[in-house]
Amino acid sequence: MTGAIFDVDGTLLDSMPIWEDVSVRYLKSLGVEAESNLPQKLERMSVEEGAAYIKENYGLSETEEEIAAATLKIVEDFYYNEAPLKPGVREYLDRLRAENIPMVIATSSGRPHVEAALRRLGVLDYFGKIFTCSEVGEGKTRPLIYEKAGEYIGGDFKDIYVFEDAIHALETAKQAGFYTVAVYDPSADKDWKQLQEEADISVTDMRQLIADKEI
Repeated sequence: MTGAIFDVDGTLLDSMPIWEDVSVRYLKSLGVEAESNLPQKLERMSVEEGAAYIKENYGLSETEEEIAAATLKIVEDFYYNEAPLKPGVREYLDRLRAENIPMVIATSSGRPHVEAALRRLGVLDYFGKIFTCSEVGEGKTRPLIYEKAGEYIGGDFKDIYVFEDAIHALETAKQAGFYTVAVYDPSADKDWKQLQEEADISVTDMRQLIADKEI
């Protein structure tokens, strides 16, 4: 390994649950009980679409814009105050840093959220650079963010490890020539078998990597 590229949500941070229940939290803050399957209904909607659904179906007096802003504020507060590292992450990052392995971030999340969470958790300075999809201009269905990260690290992509929990992202990194590590997250449970088949290696959490000097 000559370098490591880490996804954030579901890989380094146990942060996927906030995206699943942010609307439930929002309605609870108003004293409104959400339907049990609300997260599933909103799963494929944008924030704006979700706000429109909530306003229409719960009869709220707030505008769609106010609902969207309030839900995003809940997400922001979670990253700034709550989001934890997943098991084994700190120890594994410590090992890579001790071995002088360059590490960078490649994330679909916004820079302020990511920086705030990693700074609070004391690991922000482990990473030489943060690459975000919005700043690069393409999502993880295209290889640009990984290519930019790989070029920053330098050397052959095949010797740079990409850690991902999402199948579409891992497939993109693999097709771009990187060595891929699938990291299990409950939010992607339905894709876990496919992730295991596609990745060069797979781990249920990063504690499996700490003792393995080859990874």
